[in-house]
Amino acid sequence: MTDTMTAPPRENLVSPRAATVRGRAYARRLTRNLLVALLVVVEVAPLLWLLLSSFKTQSEFVNDPAWSLPGKWDLHNYADAWTSGHVGLYIRNSLLATAPSLALIIVLGTAAGFALEVMIWRGRHQVLLVFLLGIMVPSQMILLPLFRVYFQSGLSGTMWPLIITYTAVGLPLTVFMMATYFRAVPREMFEAATLDGASMLTAFWRIGFPVVRNAVFTVALVQFFFIWNDLLVSLTFTTDDSLRTIQVGLLNFTGQYGETAYGPLFAAISINVVGALVLYLLINQRIIKGLTAGAVKG
Repeated sequence: MTDTMTAPPRENLVSPRAATVRGRAYARRLTRNLLVALLVVVEVAPLLWLLLSSFKTQSEFVNDPAWSLPGKWDLHNYADAWTSGHVGLYIRNSLLATAPSLALIIVLGTAAGFALEVMIWRGRHQVLLVFLLGIMVPSQMILLPLFRVYFQSGLSGTMWPLIITYTAVGLPLTVFMMATYFRAVPREMFEAATLDGASMLTAFWRIGFPVVRNAVFTVALVQFFFIWNDLLVSLTFTTDDSLRTIQVGLLNFTGQYGETAYGPLFAAISINVVGALVLYLLINQRIIKGLTAGAVKG
């Protein structure tokens, strides 16, 4: 009786070339995962430190290490920030300056992008270049002339200098971005609406604006963070403490003898940062769709 040699299964035979390819793929996945984990730590660690520090007392800020945990977990810093620090007033002022400015930027910028890209008329390319020139003008150069104009026109001491300045500064970039997004919209949609008897204004509100709504969300969020986080413009044009926005109000957290009240200050910063982060997470998917909407021409 002879012994028969059984060959090993074919699937168990792995060539050195295949093993090398698998090893390289595993190394790439491991490197990618490590980079993602590093980015998460870099992003989350400062936020976690900010939230933990908002519960510390003044003595813990002065005497304990920076990464030490707070001794008591209560909301007294948040209460002080809201009452003594007037965070509620500053947030209200920021909303009063941001909401009208953002509405004007979106409506005027979207309409201008529609007119410059969809409508055909002589000189539209030159007008678009004029808007692009507005992006190149630093906002610091126009603050002093604007301050003089607002003072002479009697607008100082109101929210109008902030609203007008934010709208003027935000329009050039918005017009350029919306014109790019309208370039990706098929022209057949507007031609069909014209054949059906729709006016240009109806085509804009019924077709153009809804089609680029994801792009509108993206542009609105970009402009929102620009206006909400602005310090220079609001510091220049708010001459009264009752008109200060949240970014300017954060400069006023001082305790006895002029020392910085770190606990209420970190609590106010936490309220500001967490609110903006929640807003971003709520419309995250629309932002991603808006960023890719103008990448491909229809």
